[in-house]
Amino acid sequence: MAAPTLDDLRRYAVARTLFNATSLPQAIRRLGFVQADPIRAPARAQDLTLRHRVKDYRAGDLERRYAQLPIEEDCLVNYGFLPREHLALMHPREAASAWDAETRRKAADVLAFVREHGPVHPRLVEQHFAHGRVKNYWGGSSNASTHLLDGMHYRGMLRVKRREGGTRIYEAVTHPPADDSTTARAQRAAALIDLVVRKYAPLPSSSLTYLVRLLGYGAPHLAAQTQTALRLARDKFASCRIDGTTWYWPADENPASRRHAPDDALRLLAPFDPVVWDRRRFELLWNWTYKFEAYTPAPKRQFGYYALPLLLNDRVMGWANVSTHQGQLQPAFGFAVKKPTGPAFRAALDDELQRMTVFLAGRPDPRPHSGVLPLP
Repeated sequence: MAAPTLDDLRRYAVARTLFNATSLPQAIRRLGFVQADPIRAPARAQDLTLRHRVKDYRAGDLERRYAQLPIEEDCLVNYGFLPREHLALMHPREAASAWDAETRRKAADVLAFVREHGPVHPRLVEQHFAHGRVKNYWGGSSNASTHLLDGMHYRGMLRVKRREGGTRIYEAVTHPPADDSTTARAQRAAALIDLVVRKYAPLPSSSLTYLVRLLGYGAPHLAAQTQTALRLARDKFASCRIDGTTWYWPADENPASRRHAPDDALRLLAPFDPVVWDRRRFELLWNWTYKFEAYTPAPKRQFGYYALPLLLNDRVMGWANVSTHQGQLQPAFGFAVKKPTGPAFRAALDDELQRMTVFLAGRPDPRPHSGVLPLP
């Protein structure tokens, strides 16, 4: 197989993850993991990611259908949605920081409460236990019950049954015991690396190292094994070296294949879409720096609050911030290179904005309307 060029890698990076639209469970299975984000600008990141890969996808479909699908909210390299079968690679999860005796007692009491009452809203837990407030990750104050439930979910004591208005509804769960032998732990670590490489390939060497470090979030108890698996993986994966950078991808794929030819569609991507998630790779492939600035003070923003990278064919050439007013899209564009002109670009942009409009409209409530107003 001839060594791929940077143009080959660019086409490959786009085509392998923007596969033909399929069903929701199949799309999540092919992606392996869908990163979640609570910001809606104009929709949540998971919905913005899935709309390009699921037939007739509408904003909110994942939340509406979650309880009926074989998927889970959980952690991998960050928080998101993944096929249920991947949980066995990380659970039972051993958190890097151990709870003190008081927190363990509170968690045991909450777990007994959830087992007795079934799926619970965090508000019900707080009403029953009145845990108060705690200092959160950002230095502010958070509801202590919500914080404890998050920790119990992370440690595999609870799972997300569904969401109500965006709030996680928890139920008790017991993960099967894992084979703790040296061989089995090494196999799980190798499988986790395979999972992230298949999601984010082609990967520059530094990005592969970074992703394996991020696996310390999903599988902190396998940190030593993932580092060992990384050393072995560099020989297992296919690779090439271009302009001083070594790239890796699954050995059964060929970046130079003609099957990776781009289509003519224009797409506005989520900031965490696998096409653009890796900022190192982004700059190498498209020769400009893209930043996610939702948490950057407004006067310092270059791209805007929630800039959606603009992909045309195999080129990410700019971005858009999209808002809505009275059902109408209000996009504001920026370009890293000269803005394309001509009827073909205008038609492709109009098509994407129309798709975005339909996507954001959501779905009508399937429940029959009785004409009787609910009681206050």
